[in-house]
Amino acid sequence: MRWARIDFMEETLTVAETCYKGKFGTPKTKASRRKVPLSPAVVEAFKVRYARSANHSPDGLVFANRKGGPLAANNLRKRGLHSACIRAGLPRVNWHALRHTHGTLLHVQGTPLKVAQAQLGHSHIATTLEVYTHSSVSGQREAVNLLDGQLFPIVPKKENRSEDSGELAVPTN
Repeated sequence: MRWARIDFMEETLTVAETCYKGKFGTPKTKASRRKVPLSPAVVEAFKVRYARSANHSPDGLVFANRKGGPLAANNLRKRGLHSACIRAGLPRVNWHALRHTHGTLLHVQGTPLKVAQAQLGHSHIATTLEVYTHSSVSGQREAVNLLDGQLFPIVPKKENRSEDSGELAVPTN
């Protein structure tokens, strides 16, 4: 990612090139080349990074090695991502898992599928839905509770507690 691709005023990032094994190229598809909105927190983080950056030229890399070249993905994953997971007490993840998480979180929060498709840069909506959108336990619970309210609107929703102990009374057969 180059500094010229970040528009601080519009709070957007233009995805216009890839970097694989230190070689720059163009994204795979037309849908991959896109402008994505950035959250205010991310924009602020980029502003701090820019202020600390040694190379402010438009072609300067936002994340560069000491010589100004692209970071090695393997080193970045091992030294950056994995160590961040350890500090956060989370299992190790890879970069692709973060794309799946992004797609799933967009779905869980109710983002329209076409918006998620554009955000992830997919040419086909089926890729977004079938590959990058996963079911969540909380989403399943919410769906069951909504269905319960529709199917059984007059059934009392109070918890059934034992009067003696205050614990939940569990029905037995």
